[in-house]
Amino acid sequence: MWVSPEDVLLAGALWITERANPYFILQKRKGHGDGGGGLAGLLVGTLDVVLDSSARMAPYRILYQTPDSLVYWIIAHGTSRKEITEHWEWLEHNLLQTLSIFENENDITTFVKGKVQGIIAEFNKNHDVKEDDDTDKFKEASAKFRKLFGMPEEEKLVNYYSCSYWKGKVPRQGWLYLSINHLCFYSYLLGKEGTKLVVRWADITQLEKSATLLLPDVIKVSTRSNEHLFSVFLNINETFKLAEQLANIAMRQLLDNKGFEQDRSLPKLKKKSPKKVSALKRDLDARAKSERYRALFRLPKDEKLDGHTDCTLWTPFNKMHILGQMFVSTNYICFTSKEETLCSLIIPLREVTIVEKADSSNVLPSPLSISTKNRMTFLFANLKDRDFLVQRISDFLQQTTSKIYLERELNSSLNSSDDEVRSRTFNLNDSSVPTATQALMTMYRHRTPEEFNPKLAKEFLKEQAWKNHFTEYGQGVCMYRTEKTKELVLKGIPENMRGELWLLFSGAINEMATHPGYYEDLVEKSMGKYNLATEEIERDLHRSLPEHPAFQNEMGIAALRRVLTAYAFRNPNIGYCQAMNIVTSVLLLYAKEEEAFWLLVALCERMLPDYYNTRVVGALVDQGVFEELAREYVPQLYDCMQDLGVISTISLSWFLTLFLSVMPFESAVVVVDCFFYDGIKVIFQLALSVLHANIHQLLSCKDDGEAMTVLGRYLDSVTNKDSTLPPIPHLHSLLTDNGEPHPEVDIFKLVRSSYEKFGSIRADVIEQMRFKQRLRVIQTIEDTTKRNVVRTIVSETAFSIDELEELFVLFKAEHLTSCYWGGSSNPTERHDPSLPYLEQYRIDVEQFKGLFNLLFPWANGAHSDPLAVRFFHLLDQNGDALINFREFINGFGEDGVCVLKLNTPDYGHYLKLWNQEPKPKRENTKDLPKLNQSQFIELCKTLYSMFSEDVAEQELYHGTATVTSLLLEMGEVGKLFSSSGRKEFSQEGRPETGMCTGDDPKPTKEAQDLGDVFSRTGHENTFEEGKGDEGSEQMPPMQDIKLEDSSPKDAGTSSAMLISDDETKDDTSMSSYSVLSAGSHELDEKLQCEDIADDTVLVRSDSGTNDWAITFEQFLASVLTEQALVQYFEKPVEVAARITNAKNVRKAGRPLLSTSDYEISLSG
Repeated sequence: MWVSPEDVLLAGALWITERANPYFILQKRKGHGDGGGGLAGLLVGTLDVVLDSSARMAPYRILYQTPDSLVYWIIAHGTSRKEITEHWEWLEHNLLQTLSIFENENDITTFVKGKVQGIIAEFNKNHDVKEDDDTDKFKEASAKFRKLFGMPEEEKLVNYYSCSYWKGKVPRQGWLYLSINHLCFYSYLLGKEGTKLVVRWADITQLEKSATLLLPDVIKVSTRSNEHLFSVFLNINETFKLAEQLANIAMRQLLDNKGFEQDRSLPKLKKKSPKKVSALKRDLDARAKSERYRALFRLPKDEKLDGHTDCTLWTPFNKMHILGQMFVSTNYICFTSKEETLCSLIIPLREVTIVEKADSSNVLPSPLSISTKNRMTFLFANLKDRDFLVQRISDFLQQTTSKIYLERELNSSLNSSDDEVRSRTFNLNDSSVPTATQALMTMYRHRTPEEFNPKLAKEFLKEQAWKNHFTEYGQGVCMYRTEKTKELVLKGIPENMRGELWLLFSGAINEMATHPGYYEDLVEKSMGKYNLATEEIERDLHRSLPEHPAFQNEMGIAALRRVLTAYAFRNPNIGYCQAMNIVTSVLLLYAKEEEAFWLLVALCERMLPDYYNTRVVGALVDQGVFEELAREYVPQLYDCMQDLGVISTISLSWFLTLFLSVMPFESAVVVVDCFFYDGIKVIFQLALSVLHANIHQLLSCKDDGEAMTVLGRYLDSVTNKDSTLPPIPHLHSLLTDNGEPHPEVDIFKLVRSSYEKFGSIRADVIEQMRFKQRLRVIQTIEDTTKRNVVRTIVSETAFSIDELEELFVLFKAEHLTSCYWGGSSNPTERHDPSLPYLEQYRIDVEQFKGLFNLLFPWANGAHSDPLAVRFFHLLDQNGDALINFREFINGFGEDGVCVLKLNTPDYGHYLKLWNQEPKPKRENTKDLPKLNQSQFIELCKTLYSMFSEDVAEQELYHGTATVTSLLLEMGEVGKLFSSSGRKEFSQEGRPETGMCTGDDPKPTKEAQDLGDVFSRTGHENTFEEGKGDEGSEQMPPMQDIKLEDSSPKDAGTSSAMLISDDETKDDTSMSSYSVLSAGSHELDEKLQCEDIADDTVLVRSDSGTNDWAITFEQFLASVLTEQALVQYFEKPVEVAARITNAKNVRKAGRPLLSTSDYEISLSG
């Protein structure tokens, strides 16, 4: 490739000059290729790997030099001799003569540099290459990566690092390449490839950073079958974070198809950026920072961090300048103090009215003042680049103002239509069902009994404390959040403020404010729609807090129905999951309908990620995290709980419902208060506190039932003495035993105790644990999927379970490759985790070709791909251009009768396969159509092609020639009989009908007699009648010639093979006799044999004009007379060998690696 000219100091060092002229020199790197320069070349090659030279320098380059100068300029480099030679020849033909015209040396240099840069610019323009996306050095590293590991252009390299790979007890120094879909390692030592390793991110089951006495910094990468250790990194933290992020993306892809898409809105690479950083690496870094930013401040999931800077914030409540960081994004300005709990602040730009630079002073250098609509002013100072920051905020503020104006215009135009308003009102306010216009709790609060007065007084004091807090720290989304705020939350949020503060602390208030009318639109669209989610919602509506009066009437039930249905409509990936009804019913008690909807969105999509999908992956991940925390914080109890199997039982119900289903209602809402303020750590802390409080009773438990009873009674006894609500009977307490009640436990003391004992658990530590557990959970789910698929189809085939599992891994690997590098269909169509197990992974024809060539013994020569395409159409029973694993295995199934069916509308050629299952009607072999002469000739060509690379090639050719001669003679004899027969019919005035039309598929009596002669050859036991497919569509002008076999070879054999009934189950080999026939179709006369697959016959048949024909029986009988052909079709093929070969073979001519674990390790 051409490169921007750069000067080179020593042109001869470590390079060999191969060509030269007065202006240009073509050089090869020492140590590259054959005859690499002896010991010096070997050392250079080793140094190129150990140092960064292999990535920086391609093995070939072209230098420019004027005759009188000592300065050289590199203008092109190449990874192959062919590439560099093309550039050299272009220079000789297009530049040499022109350069001789110039007199001034500087003019020549300027002209050459300008010309090369022009070529690069033209190439970038024609190929839509974005300039400055990657540095030249990184482009060279990417080219090296693709060449070393056979990766296509679509596989983007993210970054590469120097490290050591431990193979046994010996470290191999080399380079670790991290791409979007793979982790690769390559080492080179004194002319030999030391180790080459390729691992898919999707196959990694464990990724961890560890330290030992001998190896202080090690990254351990585990798959289902191997462990790989990498050490001696210059920056191990950066490497591990990047690997972690890429593995997370792979897990997300397995979970819900949300694969990697590069963020094109990133800023261009700046001059100060590291030379070795790619655009993808910057993209991933930006993503990681944005994710941390959103999690820290509970912002909407599409918010992107623009930048952050150190600063101070003036806090009027304690009159101090607090040191911290300011974060600026598209729609928010946020601040957090260096001391984690001291102060944090969120300022939505929609609330901002003025941003201005205040006067600097010694006390307040570079201050920035931001004013909001609720008359709050925030003063930031010590800003390093204040002018730039103000400009960025102004730009974002202008965009925000434009959005608000546009929304108002849109809303006013919508509201101007009376019909629109009336329609929406009708849908939301059904005449028969009253709508909850306020929080349900306000309708069912009874404060008349006198005994509640002390509690009401305490509630009043709480409200006053919060009002005082709002006066001092501000109210609403721009409130200063401090340790004082947390203290008030731990004391319990007042009943009538709960909905407002839940919205504020969860961040749901932001999404609701920026999506006016969204909920009403969803309700309107989802009303009257019925699917699986709505059925499940209807079933669970009356199970949602049935003990609460708000859900004992239609108003509460209808509100719950609308919120759940609207969310299922918004997020079909989740739809509806059990436990969502319980959580939503509590949200509706304290918040209006729309507010409850946005709180549910915050829960499902941000605060409890993946909790409520079909496989509750998030809850399973956090169950694993809880086990890790239990091992660390209550080690004396951990082993006992593991033995009893209690942790997995309790954690799902505790986490999915936030303790709402296991605690009395008035106590559980206090847990929800803390959860919305502090996130998931509250649930972990509380769960650990419950275990810790019952440690002695649990240690004495004999079984899980006894342990569950202990924990159940404890949780039932958790009370909220401050609650002003009437006591609500707790369903769980009604189901416990009649033993003595557990002493009451105060919820506020329990929560405070959890903070005191386990408050050191940090959110970032939880996220690190979640990553580790997510790998384990998703890979366990994948293994479960594999086992379920195999269990479903194992009875339909003679393959062993192990063989089916290996084939499934190959099938899945091919699917994943297509997701990475494209295919003829959308990846989301091929993989849908919500479908039944068998349907989750599907491949299209391009992926099938790869598997066909790996597993079929007949897949050789030029006819492999056409044969694979036809075979794919055979397996694609529903015609959606995708096949699932069952259809795939049916193609290789043992007990199948293969029938070759050629059908030529649009010159499409399809294979049809019938498995030997009980069918209502057995097809008579004498009813099969005949082959005319053209079809027969094509059949012979196919057979010759199929035998082309066989060991017994000559014997097979001889046998085929003998059979062909015999059949030609038989056809000629049959022609005489049919000709006379047709003349008789014509004389009687009946229409002429060709031998090969679909109207008269039966052979003449004479031809039948000839067939009978050859069918009695002593091979009765080797033939088994085929069974017809009544479901196949028969086109009137077409007819079939079918290839019928007595037994297939194996799951990897050609479609023309069948298993004989007397074979034992343990024998995985298959044997077959094949009989081919083809229908009469109009084909182009110029169709050549090269377009024909190995066992497919393409023919031209002029119905009514060609009387030569042979029958099925004649062909079969003739084939059975040749021992070489019989042995060929009976030759056993080991399935295990085929699968092993498929795992390890790197397919020639195709840049992908086909293995089960997608790992290749070659040691030199």
